Amino acid sequence: MTLHVDLATELCGVALRNPVLLASGTCGYGSELAPFVDLEQLGGIVAKSLTLEPRAGNVPPRITETAAGMLNAISLENVGVEAFIREKLPALPAALTVFASVFETELDRYAEVCKRLDGVERVAALELNASCPHVKAGGIEFGQDPRVLAELVRACRRATTRPLLVKLSPNVTSIAEMARVCEGEGADGLSLINAVQGLMVDVHRRRTALRNGLGGLSGPAILPIALRMVFQAARAVRIPICGIGGIATGEDAVAFLLCGATAVQVGTLTYTNPRAGLEVASGIEAYCREHGVARVRDLVGALEPWPPG
Repeated sequence: MTLHVDLATELCGVALRNPVLLASGTCGYGSELAPFVDLEQLGGIVAKSLTLEPRAGNVPPRITETAAGMLNAISLENVGVEAFIREKLPALPAALTVFASVFETELDRYAEVCKRLDGVERVAALELNASCPHVKAGGIEFGQDPRVLAELVRACRRATTRPLLVKLSPNVTSIAEMARVCEGEGADGLSLINAVQGLMVDVHRRRTALRNGLGGLSGPAILPIALRMVFQAARAVRIPICGIGGIATGEDAVAFLLCGATAVQVGTLTYTNPRAGLEVASGIEAYCREHGVARVRDLVGALEPWPPG
């Protein structure tokens, strides 16, 4: 008899049909993938990061492949929060769970984006992109300074009643410290990790591969880094974690769950395979059947310790 696997889970009070979401910046606003995939079969999507006004992003070249992933410096190009609410959300299937990603360069502007999304019924939760340069703090990422990160989460927590996740930067010394800061300021959950800062060189032109120079590395290359950080953060806080970083298979996703993640996000793989999120969800289900796991929730934090000696 085939085991029935319950893939349903909950992230920060938001019910998900399965633990797989598509990561912000890799699925556009969702409708771009609609011709290729039944979006309602996903756990949900995290739409492209939103700013107060439309943002053009960096001049190309701003994306390049690497040996085990992708480096990008797109710089969060988006249509702006009002156009998202007015045009992008209504184009999505009614049963699709939508998380909105928020990005800005100053605290009050972050809070204002959160405020404008607060009363939007289709938005199930907000994800703060904390890996952005704070212009009033010398360009340091919000997520690299515990004090600045605390101010960011505090300001946004006051601006919205929606569940609030903070997407943390991996470019820090202690991810556990940053996780505790977010929990202490009222965050409902964490998303980690964001892209790892990197650089590629075109040796024939003797230039950086990206016009911007530095970019964010994503894809399979960062999987072990992401697992390590989820493992450490899960042991530092009680709030749920959404694991991100290099997921290509159901077993990759299961590894995040075992390390303490409640849900996961599939990102870079979607560029080459629009159905990647659904295939990862199917892979999780296959793993559960093979190992006799009736509820996917039972995998969360279930990593077994090595015996002594």
